[in-house]
Amino acid sequence: MKIQLETISPASKSPFRLLHDPKLNHLFYWHFHPEFELVYIEGASATRHVGNHISQFTESDLVLIGSNIPHLNFDHGVTTTYRKEVLHIKPFFKEQFISQMPELLSIERLLELSKYGIAFTGSTKKEVSELLKELHLLAPFEFFMQSVTILKKLAQSKEFELLHTKPYINRYSKKEQERIRQIYAMIDERYQYKITVDEVAELCNLTKPAFCRYFKKATGNTFISFLNQYRISQAKRLLLMGRNISETCYECGFESLSYFNRTFKKVTEENPSEFKKRHLSFK
Repeated sequence: MKIQLETISPASKSPFRLLHDPKLNHLFYWHFHPEFELVYIEGASATRHVGNHISQFTESDLVLIGSNIPHLNFDHGVTTTYRKEVLHIKPFFKEQFISQMPELLSIERLLELSKYGIAFTGSTKKEVSELLKELHLLAPFEFFMQSVTILKKLAQSKEFELLHTKPYINRYSKKEQERIRQIYAMIDERYQYKITVDEVAELCNLTKPAFCRYFKKATGNTFISFLNQYRISQAKRLLLMGRNISETCYECGFESLSYFNRTFKKVTEENPSEFKKRHLSFK
């Protein structure tokens, strides 16, 4: 499975393309494309991995991803029964259409903001998800109008979180993206076990110092920091499933409980017991 620049078929001249309930949960599909992407998933709790951002979502998620931002399929590894709707917005819609229409200025701002990656919450997520789930039933004109309505609702919403502190810029060639994909796939497959910098450097055909420089430049993190963030994202998932702290620590590849606790607090700003108590108290 290679990282790839995903090519969206130009067969239709419509600025919108819908993928109705695509199932990619068996794939580690790290990819990017020029199209903006609005993805909604429900019935799943999994990893939200967009650009350099990694976090967990629970039960459902609604995210707008900017042009050429690499992202992992939101259903990766999901084993529950789930539903997904993916709406692609072609770049020309912003460049040639929206920018000419003062009435659509708020949508233009929304698509600019998507460079950060945007996760929507609350009533916005609820209302927009219902509209997205209707799209595959609509005739072309109604489909177009409903897609614009969806973007308008998102543009007017204040119920959102930016996934990056600054716009994400994909500066790297497809060869470099392939290298990153290999690293991410290795982490995903082996995060429960010991992973050394030396073996990851060997995977990339780089010396250890060269790999460390490359990875820091490509992701903004050291490899160990990135690996720990991934392990903590998995730890949060296990804690919310009811696992105890000790079990979670060792299942996520940490070799000592004290190091796990320190790392968890560094990444989340709270210790595992506080996290578990805070979240499970709402159930």
